[in-house]
Amino acid sequence: MRGSIVRRGKSYSVVLDLGTDSSGKRRQKWHSGFRTKREAAAALAELVSSVNKGAYVPASRQTLAEYVEEWLAAIAPTVRPGTHFSYARNLHAHVVSHVGSTRLDAVDAGALNGLYALLLTDGRRDGKGGLSPRTVRYTHAILHRAFKDAVRWGRLVRNPTDAADPPRATSSASPDMVTWSTGELRAFLDGARGDRLAAAYVLLATTGMRRGEALGLRWADLDLDHGQAAIRQTVIVVNHAPALGTPKTAKGRRTVRLDKATMAALREHRTQQAAERLQMGAGWTDHGLVFCRVDGGLLHPEQFSWAFGALVRRLGLPRIRLHDLRHGWATMALAAGVHPKVVQERLGHSTISVTLDAYSHVTAALHDDAAERVAGLVFGAR
Repeated sequence: MRGSIVRRGKSYSVVLDLGTDSSGKRRQKWHSGFRTKREAAAALAELVSSVNKGAYVPASRQTLAEYVEEWLAAIAPTVRPGTHFSYARNLHAHVVSHVGSTRLDAVDAGALNGLYALLLTDGRRDGKGGLSPRTVRYTHAILHRAFKDAVRWGRLVRNPTDAADPPRATSSASPDMVTWSTGELRAFLDGARGDRLAAAYVLLATTGMRRGEALGLRWADLDLDHGQAAIRQTVIVVNHAPALGTPKTAKGRRTVRLDKATMAALREHRTQQAAERLQMGAGWTDHGLVFCRVDGGLLHPEQFSWAFGALVRRLGLPRIRLHDLRHGWATMALAAGVHPKVVQERLGHSTISVTLDAYSHVTAALHDDAAERVAGLVFGAR
């Protein structure tokens, strides 16, 4: 196989001679845009080598935006609807809107690093600053999967994200993890009495369940005689609307033990829901859910969070997110000496290392306590 270098104006192009096709027509592929003859020569050597190894990918005019749409359509049957929506939302908002017109085969590590820097400083759609490093890393992870498929499909020679530099991961125990004291939590639960979602707040505060897990809980999943809640389905958001889903991992499908106070709150809630159902009559939509709208329909997770925030403001308590009730439970459990393995299983984390990393600010104190306890056994009380 032969190739040549051609000067075109102020730049150079590489021309590959791929022989002739079945009709005897000469086949050539042009690769342009090299600033110097040395760059073109290096590219020619690499291209010739790839042809000889059977790894050559002809240049294409497909843009990144066009490829993203093709890729999203191709993976739709293979991923959860919520995952697909998340991929599409992030790619459209953070990638296509900035570099979508770039040719797919022209996207390199430099272009991606420039994109990541832009997203960190000015990536928010409302124009109020940049995205968090975590969001940019998530976008990088999506692109890595998309480009991996591009290589597998013969669209690219290599995955450009392998050489890119996304922002470093920050510790899971970030400063944003704000939790209430036990007194503040007690004040909130006392203030929530009479609210139609009061039992949901109790459940989150005493089990560490995720928001979607609590909203997906069915009465059939509860055993209030033996104090158990089986997590088998969740409520997720797809195209901005609530939908039923399943836990993402095997560890997410679990049974959580309930304390007596939580069981009492759930029994009271069941009585209240029965009254709502009777009042709605034929207008009730029966999903069998423990927590739902007044007509029995799926409660939107964002509406749940909004109701929590409104109640927190009314009670004058320190602002936290609904998800921070989960963090609060884990923090209190570890501080109370509950074994991290038990905390992991109740939270539904995939591994115990996830739990220990997320709550390292708590487990550090446990290490100090362990040191003193063991020393006490060895040396005795002094």
